[in-house]
Amino acid sequence: MKSFRRHSATVNAGSMADIAFLLLIFFLITTTISADKGLLRQLPSDCPNIEDCIKDINERNLLRISLNHKQEIFIEDKVVKLEDVKDIVSAFVDNNGTSECDYCAGEKLSISSDHPREAVISLSHDALTKYQLFISVQDEITKAYYDLRARYIEDKFNKTPSQITDKELTTVKKAYPFIVSEVIVKRD
Repeated sequence: MKSFRRHSATVNAGSMADIAFLLLIFFLITTTISADKGLLRQLPSDCPNIEDCIKDINERNLLRISLNHKQEIFIEDKVVKLEDVKDIVSAFVDNNGTSECDYCAGEKLSISSDHPREAVISLSHDALTKYQLFISVQDEITKAYYDLRARYIEDKFNKTPSQITDKELTTVKKAYPFIVSEVIVKRD
C-alpha cells in the first residue's frame, strides 16, 4: 500500500516584507502630520551669577497681579476686568515717579513705579486658575509693553515697530524692559 503524506500548506512569506515596506512608505507619504500649536514665549535666560539677578525692589515699583480659582483678576488686591489690565500696566510702567524719565508720559504718582527700568510686574495664580485666563492676562501685559515701545519708537526714531533696526530694538528694550515675575504655584 501506498502511504499518502500530507504536506502542510505554506504561504510564501518572502514577499510579505516587501509588501509591508511598501504599505509603510505609502502611509508615510499620504498622511499629514499636524504641527502642535504652542505658546510663543521666550523663556528667560539662566542667570550665571545669582547675586546679579537678586536685588531688592522698592514696593512702589512692584505691581502685583493675581488670579484666583474663581477666575477673578486682582491688581493690588482690587478686582479688575481683563480689558482694564493693559491700561493699568501701561500707566504703572510709564508713571515716571522720580521725574528722571524724559520719554515717559506718566502722571508721576507717588504710588506707582519710579521709572520703566525699575517697574516689575508680579504675576501669580492659583493652581485652579484656567490656562485661558492666565494666557489672556499675559497677553494684556505684553500688549501694554508693545504699545509703550511703539510710542517710544515713534517719538525717538519716527518709525513704526516693523521698520526699526536691531540696534534700535536694543535701545527700545532698554528703555522699556519687559520685567515680569511669575510666582511659583503652591498646591495643597
